[in-house]
Amino acid sequence: MSSTIHFLDPANFQSQSDEFISWLSSKPGVKVNPKIRLADLRCRAAGRGVVAQSDIAEGEELFTIPREHVLSTQNSKLKDLLSQGVEELGPWLSLMLVMIYEYLLGERSQWSSYFKVLPRRFDTLMFWSPSELQELQGSAIVDRIGKEGAEESILEMIAPIVRANPSLFPPVDGLASYDGDAGAQALLNLAHIMGSLIMAYAFDIEKPEDEDDEGDDESGYVTDDEEQLSKGMVPLADLLNADADQNNARLFQEETGLVMKAIKPISAGAEIFNDYGEIPRADLLRRYGYVTDNYSPYDVVELSLELVCQAAGLENADIENQPVLQFLEDLEVLDDGYDIPKPLSDDLADTFPDELVILARTLCMSSDELKQQVSKSKPPKPTLGHKEVMLLSKAVQTKQARYMTTLAQDKELLAQLSQLEATTPLEDSTRRQKMAVQVRIGEKEILQTLSDLLIASSEGGTASKRAANGDSDASRRTKALRT
Repeated sequence: MSSTIHFLDPANFQSQSDEFISWLSSKPGVKVNPKIRLADLRCRAAGRGVVAQSDIAEGEELFTIPREHVLSTQNSKLKDLLSQGVEELGPWLSLMLVMIYEYLLGERSQWSSYFKVLPRRFDTLMFWSPSELQELQGSAIVDRIGKEGAEESILEMIAPIVRANPSLFPPVDGLASYDGDAGAQALLNLAHIMGSLIMAYAFDIEKPEDEDDEGDDESGYVTDDEEQLSKGMVPLADLLNADADQNNARLFQEETGLVMKAIKPISAGAEIFNDYGEIPRADLLRRYGYVTDNYSPYDVVELSLELVCQAAGLENADIENQPVLQFLEDLEVLDDGYDIPKPLSDDLADTFPDELVILARTLCMSSDELKQQVSKSKPPKPTLGHKEVMLLSKAVQTKQARYMTTLAQDKELLAQLSQLEATTPLEDSTRRQKMAVQVRIGEKEILQTLSDLLIASSEGGTASKRAANGDSDASRRTKALRT
């Protein structure tokens, strides 16, 4: 038996929306407020969205989805059909496998109407070609895509299960099986689609208090330092578009199920928006496949450990062969990269994360100073003197040189692309180029501000200091942003 992948048909956009709402409303326990509707927002390049049909008060429930109607590992029959425990794969890979199974069931799946309204195309970085990714040269986001690791996990953990159960996982596109190069590639393509849907739309589902935590998941789609909660696709909740400025709804997990509520008054005709939190536009692109200036306040730029070491004159950042790095590693204050958010003031003390300042301070120590510091078995205080300022200034300049274009060139290019987009829809590659330019501009603006601050500090001969026992706003914000 062979299956062919069918994604949502643009010609049937409205009928599929109507079918989805009818299907969802028929489920026991599902409540959909009649004041909302699923709208066609393709005219503003927003796909489907949820819009208020009449005024909605703050705190009003928009819809309720009982847990049994969430597309999850626990709610799929697959767990009863396999000898191997599906949940042993971890939250990401287990849901990916379940979604592949349910999708291949076609109309026989209880979520078939749901699959029809899910996207068929993705602009997430997992789907960019090598030439398209070149547009992001210089940005650390390229190293966070994790495609190679994801494919290793899929082939090592999901492929054996799929191949051993052909009746549960019929081959797609006329293939005889998922064996061989063609079969493996077909499975990878299908898995990437499901993984991207999970990345963009799945919610963390709180577990009963008496359940133990899941083990670590090694999927390349796991990109956040978060507790390994069970994940689930929540119908309708994931069709809300997100906006950092206009966020007016939030999903709450209650005894009755998952409840979307208005967190502020919503006027009739207004779109209802969820929010992704304070994430940079680079991660917005990586995870969700789009870029909006509403998330520009959360942009960051990363200075890698390798880059800072290079600025300090170290031949490499090999921790085992660099005593200064081993010292900080032993104290658990060393990282492989340091995210720096937009400076909120002209004070360097509020700009760089403490861990990066400690690294710079340690790299600037003489051998005698380092020996003395090692004898104390604690890191130096996060203070910035002239030597540290010069080191960070060199690191910032090195980072700037890694981009193929200048900030001025990118701004001119963005203006040209925006003007073109105003007259005609952009082709896929051009649209992706524009998003890459927006990401580059955000990072380069931060680098330019950092460079100006560091130059001003070095010319003024001043040293910026921090409270030794204080965790700065910049440090806390950076920790929250790292993904």
